[in-house]
Amino acid sequence: MRALAVPAALLLLGACTNEAPEQEKEATEIPEELARAAPAVMAASGIGTPMAERVAVLGLLNKRNNISRDIELKPGEQRRIGDVVVRVAACERTAPWEEPPETGAFVQVVVQERRDADSDLEWHRIFSGWLFRNSPSLNVVEHPIYDVWVKDCKMSFPGEEEPVQSDDDEAAPTAPAPTPTAAPAPAATPEPATPNNDA
Repeated sequence: MRALAVPAALLLLGACTNEAPEQEKEATEIPEELARAAPAVMAASGIGTPMAERVAVLGLLNKRNNISRDIELKPGEQRRIGDVVVRVAACERTAPWEEPPETGAFVQVVVQERRDADSDLEWHRIFSGWLFRNSPSLNVVEHPIYDVWVKDCKMSFPGEEEPVQSDDDEAAPTAPAPTPTAAPAPAATPEPATPNNDA
């Protein structure tokens, strides 16, 4: 009897593996009705990077599975991740000389869900407005599953641009910085000779 129990136990152990089940692929295609309703790009302030060239960095949290991810969108773009579509119409940050510093983006969030148990899945806009990084309580995406927040607005103002360094520049050895040389010390003045009174 024992001889039969050992192979059966080994078979059961062999069936138990640490492999995670394959995850279902998330939908990423924007439905046609949402593609037609993409937000218009807002006008820029006229200083710094043109609005169409800015990049908003948003955080998206799915509270069901506790997975968060960063989404980078230019104004006018939208991205679908599963049952949520995130759109950006504008992003802005204060100039370096302005106080207090703030970063914001005009965001729309559309979620595919049922209004009640008897209804079909439909797309519903759950948020449309400005989100602010340093003042998140001014406007909040209120949804039981999804949370969206602003992390950055990639843009620059005049005088902020840093020189772009190519890969060749990184590989080339750099010459050591010149060391400051001290000014030569003033020549000592000779002391006047004293007469010799030995004679």
